[in-house]
Amino acid sequence: MKNTQGIGVPAVVGILAVVALIGGFVFVNSQNSEKAAMEAKVMEDKMKIEEAAMIEKKAMEEKAMMEKETMQKDAGAMMDKDDKMMKTEDEAMMKKDDAMKADDSMMKKDESAMMQKSGTYTTYSADTLAMAKKGKTVLFFHASWCPTCRTADADIVKNAVTIPAGATILKVDYDKEVALKQKYGVTSQHTFVEIDASGNLVEKWSGGNLAGIVAKL
Repeated sequence: MKNTQGIGVPAVVGILAVVALIGGFVFVNSQNSEKAAMEAKVMEDKMKIEEAAMIEKKAMEEKAMMEKETMQKDAGAMMDKDDKMMKTEDEAMMKKDDAMKADDSMMKKDESAMMQKSGTYTTYSADTLAMAKKGKTVLFFHASWCPTCRTADADIVKNAVTIPAGATILKVDYDKEVALKQKYGVTSQHTFVEIDASGNLVEKWSGGNLAGIVAKL
């Protein structure tokens, strides 16, 4: 049986089936396209996140590197400063040492000059007599019980720096050095005897103080 337009039922069914198939295909393709688009977007977003993370990581590494370089520069500057301070302190210490050495040298020179400018007052002995023979020598016959001897002794000690350079005054024990008294004819204490390098009597006098001795030398 045919319809009024001359198209059979099977043909209509076939057409509908084709249309349904095409529609399903289109729908499936549409779904696949949307899925692919979503996947592409997810991938793009992921790449952007990874890229942003890489940029941030690089920035952090560069910052860390800059901070490290800054710390190294600061440490280097601090070391240079410490070295300069140490060198300055060393130089100051060296200058101080040099100044102290110069002072010591000056003191030694002054002492040497004083020794050269002043003579000697010491106790008589064979050794001191031998040393005294290099210059002018005066024997002071001194007795501890003699008041004028003690006064003269104190005066010589107090004004020893005025003894002429190269001169020596030897304090002789009047009571013990009997042979020496006999040699120079000394008969009383507080007697002064000037002798030459050979031990010969040059001059003898009694009494007086250092100024009197210096006047005769």
